[in-house]
Amino acid sequence: MSWDKIFNFTDYSELLPLVHNSLLAGLILGLVGGLISTFVVMRDLPFAVHGISELSFAGASGFLLLGLNVVAGSLLGSVLAALLIGLLGVRARDRNSWIGVLMPFGLGLGVLFLALYEGRAANKFGLLTGQIVAIDTPALSWLAVISAVVAVVMLLIWRPLSFASTDPEVAQARGIPMGPLALLFMLLLGLVVAMAVQVVGALLVLSIVVTPGAAAVRLASTTLGATVLSICFATVSMIGGILLALGSSVPISPYVTTISFAIYLLCRLIAMGKGRSRAV
Repeated sequence: MSWDKIFNFTDYSELLPLVHNSLLAGLILGLVGGLISTFVVMRDLPFAVHGISELSFAGASGFLLLGLNVVAGSLLGSVLAALLIGLLGVRARDRNSWIGVLMPFGLGLGVLFLALYEGRAANKFGLLTGQIVAIDTPALSWLAVISAVVAVVMLLIWRPLSFASTDPEVAQARGIPMGPLALLFMLLLGLVVAMAVQVVGALLVLSIVVTPGAAAVRLASTTLGATVLSICFATVSMIGGILLALGSSVPISPYVTTISFAIYLLCRLIAMGKGRSRAV
């Protein structure tokens, strides 16, 4: 095994300016991914993230085959999946069954489109595992605008969404429109997943949209505290992964997922230590 392929910082200073857009994209994605990640965990939607990412991959690969904008295809696939899951998956059992049906269909379509695509192999591989230099200026603009929309809407629905996520039965009894709120959140989740797919790939998007929130809820006792920690964890994973990937020939995704997983393990250990201290 050649470690130079994994860690090689010989020309690091010359390569760093090449990932300016990727670093900005990582920062934006860390903020918005961490913001929504806590609610994904609280509402038990990690499986839904995977289902949305598969259809996002299908949309992106289909548009790649047609020579159209890949980001637009990814958005179309994600929004369609989010709508289907939000409308048809009212109960958790129904939702998980529907996602289990949707995932292989979306992945199969994506594989078919990529098999028919005769362009660069890097474009095929990048949709699955991410590309460090995949973010050009137009793609960065898409990411910034959509992330801003997601952040604003999340702030507007923060209180009812927090209430509905922590105590859904009481929230429904208080008159909070659970159905429309859940559908709106699924649409926001679809937008975030579509953006994450462009950087870390369809197969590993959970490391940004699920793992930071799962780690944060181990330490924080409030929704706000967990969200702040989740944003920090997601941002560190994204920026750290990009900086490490720059010095290697390995795709960005292994670095992002490793950092994210390491943070999660550390949070679990800290939570276990606190639990033992309380028991004593």
